[in-house]
Amino acid sequence: MALKDTKLKSLPSSARPTLAMFLILIAAACSAIELNCSQPTQPALLEALTPVFNLSSIRPVMNMTTSTNITIYFTMYAILGVDEKAQLLLTYLWLDYKWMNEFVSWDPIKCGTNVLSLPREKFWVPDIVINEFMDENTAPFVPYVYLYSNGLVNDAQPVRVVSACNLDIYTFPFDVQNCTMTFGSYIHLAMDIKIFLGRNTEEITEFSKEVMTTMGEWELLDITSQKYSHGLNDYIDEISFNVIVRRRATLYVVNLLIPSCFLITVDLFSFLLPPQTVDRSSFKMTLILGYTVFLLLMNDLLPITGNTIPLINVFFSVCLALMVASLLETILITNLLCGSADFPPVPRWIHVLVLQILGRLICLPQKTKELRDSDMKPNAALAQQNADDGLREKRGPAVENKALQELRSLGRDLQAVRLQVEQKLGGSQSSEEWIQVGFIIDRLLFLLYILFISVSFFTIIIIWVNSYSR
Repeated sequence: MALKDTKLKSLPSSARPTLAMFLILIAAACSAIELNCSQPTQPALLEALTPVFNLSSIRPVMNMTTSTNITIYFTMYAILGVDEKAQLLLTYLWLDYKWMNEFVSWDPIKCGTNVLSLPREKFWVPDIVINEFMDENTAPFVPYVYLYSNGLVNDAQPVRVVSACNLDIYTFPFDVQNCTMTFGSYIHLAMDIKIFLGRNTEEITEFSKEVMTTMGEWELLDITSQKYSHGLNDYIDEISFNVIVRRRATLYVVNLLIPSCFLITVDLFSFLLPPQTVDRSSFKMTLILGYTVFLLLMNDLLPITGNTIPLINVFFSVCLALMVASLLETILITNLLCGSADFPPVPRWIHVLVLQILGRLICLPQKTKELRDSDMKPNAALAQQNADDGLREKRGPAVENKALQELRSLGRDLQAVRLQVEQKLGGSQSSEEWIQVGFIIDRLLFLLYILFISVSFFTIIIIWVNSYSR
């Protein structure tokens, strides 16, 4: 047996199942007990098999040091679903086991048949289980097994597998899951039972894709296998299958990502509304309420967070945070535009950081100096005119009559009143600086919106391409 294992390990993985089956058949042909049938009929064959039925409680080998070699493969008939909250994969499999029974063998010509289906309880059946199995098997029970004339027993049965799987939903809805199904004996050691792959994993994958009936949320990508031997001297012999499935993202893109992108784009274009009007703030508040209702309605489509937070949840949170920030920014700008005349002068650090650095960064023209010059021109003209009038009064008070002096005095008073009205309506220098601060903040948030939408768009494309390139 050690020689057989050495030969199997030295061969390619694709040729091992065929050679293992060949060795099993050769060994069985040399050691099986041949039955004698009185006539080539089924009743005669059953009568000859009666002594064998009494040996169903023991492993079917003549020498207890001989291990029973079991070949195994399965066909994935359906992917029933994935439970992210419980970390479970639900599949429907067609299992196929084959092993040799050394207690039975007959001549197909003398007994009239090469194969016979018999009740399962008449024979010893290996206790092969799936280590990741987490629930009761609810598939229909198959009460029969096939028995061949050379002693080969074929056990095929459907199984509804609820297996534990460490799901990674970080890239939801473009996630690809790799779940493991480990087949091994629950109580027998490797010296009693050895497990081999009965069919190439490429054939298992292709045939599973052909017969698979469910084409819903998940699709099968690939099935691979690995052989494990745990403990000293191959204490436990197991074979593991890696089932790689991919989520179909069409439903989530149409129902989650596209509506969310539409809402955040509408909020982006709301910056074109005049900030001094009340319509802009009410419009943004309506968008926030609509986005909140949208998330509540689509909450059932979002995955339950596990070890990591999905990127789509981060995307929705950032979208909502940007909407709230834009509403707060609109309230701030409205306050600056309406009450900037009553504000104290702009602090030095705000003047340097916002007006000089950020203002130049977004290419906003500086209006402070122009406003200062426009305010100083009326003051200078008025001062010059008052000086000229005073000079005239000193030079020729006797020449000009009293009526002309009163008219000039009245003109000076009117000009002073006009200057005060213009300063009141036009605002002071600090008021204009506060208004500029508000417009710079509005422009920065607008650019932040554009950057976020661009980064999100390219991230979605990259994740989508990576998931479909596997």
